[in-house]
Amino acid sequence: MDIKGLQAVALSVRTLSMDAIQKANSGHPGLPLGCAELGALLYGEILKHYPKVPTWPNRDRFILSAGHGSMFLYSLLHLAGYDLTLEDLKNFRQLHSRTPGHPEYGHTPGVETTTGPLGQGIANAVGMAIAERMLAAKFNTTAHRIIDHYTFALAGDGCMMEGIASEAASLAGHLGLGKLIVFYDSNRISIEGPTDITFTEDVGKRFEAYGWQVLQGDMYDIPAIANIVSKAKAESQKPTLIILKSIIGKGAPNKQGSHEVHGAPLGADEVRAAKRAMGVPEDAEFYIHPDALTYFKERAVQFEKAYKEWEQLFENWSKANPELRKEWDRWMVKSPNLYQALQLPSFKVGDSIATRSASGKCLQIIAKQVPNLVGGSADLAPSNNTAMPEFGDFSVANPKGRTLHFGVREHAMGGIVNGMSLYGGLRPFCATFLVFSDYMKPAIRLAALMKQPVIYIFTHDSIFVGEDGPTHEPIEQLAALRSIPNLRVLRPGDAEETAWAWKEALLRMEGPTALILSRQNLEVYPKADPKWQETAKRGAYIVKDSPGKPEVIIIATGSEVSLALKASEQTGMQNIRIVSMVCREQFLNQEPEFRNTILPSGVRTIVAELGSSLGWDGFVQDRDDLFCLDCFGLSAPGQKVAEALNRGVQHLVQLIKR
Repeated sequence: MDIKGLQAVALSVRTLSMDAIQKANSGHPGLPLGCAELGALLYGEILKHYPKVPTWPNRDRFILSAGHGSMFLYSLLHLAGYDLTLEDLKNFRQLHSRTPGHPEYGHTPGVETTTGPLGQGIANAVGMAIAERMLAAKFNTTAHRIIDHYTFALAGDGCMMEGIASEAASLAGHLGLGKLIVFYDSNRISIEGPTDITFTEDVGKRFEAYGWQVLQGDMYDIPAIANIVSKAKAESQKPTLIILKSIIGKGAPNKQGSHEVHGAPLGADEVRAAKRAMGVPEDAEFYIHPDALTYFKERAVQFEKAYKEWEQLFENWSKANPELRKEWDRWMVKSPNLYQALQLPSFKVGDSIATRSASGKCLQIIAKQVPNLVGGSADLAPSNNTAMPEFGDFSVANPKGRTLHFGVREHAMGGIVNGMSLYGGLRPFCATFLVFSDYMKPAIRLAALMKQPVIYIFTHDSIFVGEDGPTHEPIEQLAALRSIPNLRVLRPGDAEETAWAWKEALLRMEGPTALILSRQNLEVYPKADPKWQETAKRGAYIVKDSPGKPEVIIIATGSEVSLALKASEQTGMQNIRIVSMVCREQFLNQEPEFRNTILPSGVRTIVAELGSSLGWDGFVQDRDDLFCLDCFGLSAPGQKVAEALNRGVQHLVQLIKR
């Protein structure tokens, strides 16, 4: 190990980070300065990676969970030889630069996930470690281990305080993810001051209770950290937390160890003072020590050698296992073409089945055709219908199992499936009640931001949940989900639409999809549009049309389509059009000509959706025509709740005939 070279890399991380943040007049210098030695060791000696092929399937993953310290990562990517130039570093936090304020997946080579919201990165790392175990179990053979690597994460005090990290760590310990190693930058400083004003727990004991191996060391003792990592790797049955005592902003002589260095530039005077203390010319901007360049030039030979050896291993494995190689290629390709010929269950008009149950039937059939579809529920599989018993439960004893049991951990579940999706090769889904999607919203938002094709199954979608009462009856959740850019929200009204929605979710490659499903049985209804499946791709289609020009149009979603159909039959009116709007945002994105064929102007329109009216105003001329619900529910059988809230069939009849 070239200690001198690693120290030169650490110094260069500090100088590059100080100058980039100072030039931007914005950023977080504390972590890059405080963790520079760890970064040098990681990218120089520990990580199995090849900067020229940053998507190498068998690379070690590194997640900067404390994403505010982004210059730590950008400096190391540049020094190690990734396609990130010095000019990119100089454009830190500038418009359209490749070095945004927090790391963004798909934006910068070598960035494995978008981080910044604290704790999410730890959950992503757990998901990646699960994915590594799944793919290793599927594709490795006795003769060839083509998937065999580690997942590393760097977290700070803030990550350790966030609840998502606790949830994810608890599950990781239970699953014995021995190839997951988390470094804890323990500098005891947060934005408001020393962490002891709020955070005095023993983090190590907490993680030991979760079932982790806990090791400790000094952030600035490079050989000791290397030995600690070796001990972490030697423990194959438990994930490892490595607690490294550090000094935030180390190297800034007047600010190190203070919360002042966490989230603001050092200032020109302090930058000069730091450079003097480091033995760097004060006027040398974006200084890189020559020994750092020499070090990584030499290491590049080893990086390439390791990659070429794996390429040969992969070629040998492919020749020895041609059928496995075909499966590998199918799993690794992201293409909607894989799902075009998907066979789905058929349902007949008149069948009465809850859309959650229809979804469960779809899942069992899809799982046989899509062998890399994996996922599960937050302890609600019997209610969400999301278990895949034919394919076993994922566990320590059965890494080939495809049903994940997340426990009552919705927040972590969202972050974990993001990590699984980012890893590659898997199509993950997860499930809970719609009302609890609130717990997952930060992770859903990141999936949408990263364009990850995660599938969310949200059941028990309305006041017809009934007896569980207002705590479990979603009101504002649909509006909240629809507010997330690039999240496709599908609310099917019957079993046929549910099967269609599942296929649409699988076909989508550029972002997540949420399926919103009913608890109660719903009859499969006839569709007036013979090509409704194609029309529905544009957000809405005509379920029932009037023989002449419609006098009233009812836009309905989910279970309220059935409610609208029943109400229309009881009005005695002929010229009523009923529209199933399976995806409101998709409909709004269509050209005016199409929208006008579904909703012609000048016709009275009613919206029937028993949730928040937010976002529906533009569809009606009179707010009284919003058959929505802007109050909380009640505890009683679902139909009685609807009647008590004036949202039964007869109440809709009265509104139509008003």
